[in-house]
Amino acid sequence: MRQGSIPGSSGRVRPMTLLGDPVLHAPCAEVTDFGPSLARLIEDLYATMYAAPGVGLAANQIGVAQRVFVYDCPDDEDRRHVGHLVNPRLVEADGVTVRGPEGCLSLPGLEAGTERFDHALVEGVDLHGEPVRVEGTGFFARCLQHECDHLDGLIYADRLTGWRRGRVLRAARRAPWNR
Repeated sequence: MRQGSIPGSSGRVRPMTLLGDPVLHAPCAEVTDFGPSLARLIEDLYATMYAAPGVGLAANQIGVAQRVFVYDCPDDEDRRHVGHLVNPRLVEADGVTVRGPEGCLSLPGLEAGTERFDHALVEGVDLHGEPVRVEGTGFFARCLQHECDHLDGLIYADRLTGWRRGRVLRAARRAPWNR
C-alpha cells in the first residue's frame, strides 16, 4: 500500500469464508514474511471488508490462515479508527462487560447479543514489522476483540451460551448461504 493511498483501493475483493469452513475454526499462523505478499493481503482484506460491507476483517475470513486483520470502525463517540494489525495479541480486555448486537461477515445476516469488555488493548506490528499498539473502547473494543478471536479460531457464536447460541446456530443452518 502506497503511503497516502486509500486502504483497499489497489486490492482485490476475495470470496468470504463462511461458517463451517475449517480455516475459521483453527488458530492462525504467525506472519514471518513481511514482503509484497503481505502488503497485497492487507489491501485485499480492506477491499473485501469495504465491499461486504463490514468494520473489520481477519485473514482467515478470506481463507488465509495468517494472523492479520484490518479495521475501519467507529467507537461509541463516533471517532473513526482505520488500520491493520499483523501478529496481534489481545493484551487487555477489561472494564464493564457489555452485551451488544454482534454480527460477522462469515455468518451473513445473523447477529446476537454477545458479551464483550468495553475496553481492549491489542499489540502487534504493521506490514513493515514496526510495533503497533491499538486501544479501543465501546464498539471499537468489541471489533478488536472480535477480530482477535477470529485469529484464534473462534467466531462470536462460540462466546454465546444457551438460547442465544442455539438461535444463531439454527439460523445459520437454515441460511441460504449455508446450502
